[in-house]
Amino acid sequence: MTFSPPLVPIGLPTAGTYRRVVRLSNFCVIILGTIMSRLTILALTALTLILPGPPIFAQSVGTPQPVFEKYQPQIEDAVDRALAYLAANQSEDGTSNDSYGRSVGVVSLVGMSFLSAGHLPGIGEYGATLQRCLSYVLDSQRSSGLLDKGDSGHGLMYAHTIATLFLSECSGMVDPALQDRLDPVLANATRLILEAQAVTKNDNHQGGWRYNADSRDSDLSCSGWALMALRSAKLNGAPVPDEAIESAVKYVLRNHDPIEGRFGYTDPWGHSETLTGCGVLCLELSGKHGMESLFRAGDYIFANRQQIVGNAHEYYANYYNAQACFQLGGRYWTQYAEWMYGEYLAKQQSNGSWSNGRNGGTYGTSMMVLSFTVPYRQLPIYQRDETVDENP
Repeated sequence: MTFSPPLVPIGLPTAGTYRRVVRLSNFCVIILGTIMSRLTILALTALTLILPGPPIFAQSVGTPQPVFEKYQPQIEDAVDRALAYLAANQSEDGTSNDSYGRSVGVVSLVGMSFLSAGHLPGIGEYGATLQRCLSYVLDSQRSSGLLDKGDSGHGLMYAHTIATLFLSECSGMVDPALQDRLDPVLANATRLILEAQAVTKNDNHQGGWRYNADSRDSDLSCSGWALMALRSAKLNGAPVPDEAIESAVKYVLRNHDPIEGRFGYTDPWGHSETLTGCGVLCLELSGKHGMESLFRAGDYIFANRQQIVGNAHEYYANYYNAQACFQLGGRYWTQYAEWMYGEYLAKQQSNGSWSNGRNGGTYGTSMMVLSFTVPYRQLPIYQRDETVDENP
């Protein structure tokens, strides 16, 4: 399978084409500040699929990315092999026989891996694979709104927020019957995230999230996933109060050292080598692009990149670093991407997976796919400010 950065004009309709049109139309609706019904979006999509020539909404985005072009054949081969591994190791119920393989969080990371490469639930080569992921998550909701089927360890809200993000990214690109099933599940999942944030906490922890919905403390790792889920839901038109986003941003900033640029787990300094990317991404996606200290954070990420290799949270850290540096653009993305592709392409195993032994091949492979496919720009939550400079 051959990939190019999304929204580039192409001729014949593919799953990737369909996804680009639906998601870009949703994104344009948000930007224009209007509300377009799903029927209108689907009608525009159908029109695109039956007319010859490039999609209605297709357009070139940005300028060529030298690092991506340099490694493109290897990246595409690696992603193809990784997706084949994930599909082959999926059970009929959407889970995998692997570490945390029944967790809705891991199942959702698998699903987002396929979305990030342009695949759709129920359509094309991996349509059934994605559909199984989606069905498993939809069937997991408890009466409280929590998305959980076990195997989430002590981090129920980690799994829940990742699963909520996955559902939100799928919203608007499934058939009407499945959308009707998805809507109430996503609404209740989002409600629980808001309720968990509103639990009384002290000043240091206010605005964030942690392991359980009733936790009275917070950490940046869980809060990062929760904030991304809320941002995605808000882009989809969910009634997420601005105050909730603002409160979460204030929490992230309390874990930030603006002088050094680093972000930490429950303060500005703990585990910064694995969490600074998370802090940058959260603020970038919340409208803080251009903050001077975020550029220092980009320098911190690159200066400490080698520290994540062999770390227990290596794939997690690389995922956030890649997303963060892509948001910053310019030399931040160029230098990190050069290092990332050089470091990790060679570490893919013969079966298509990545695994450091701690969390299993399913988790590691999903996180690496999500890192490698940053330039594909298929997941709407990760769209970036178009004033970002692509040049080194």
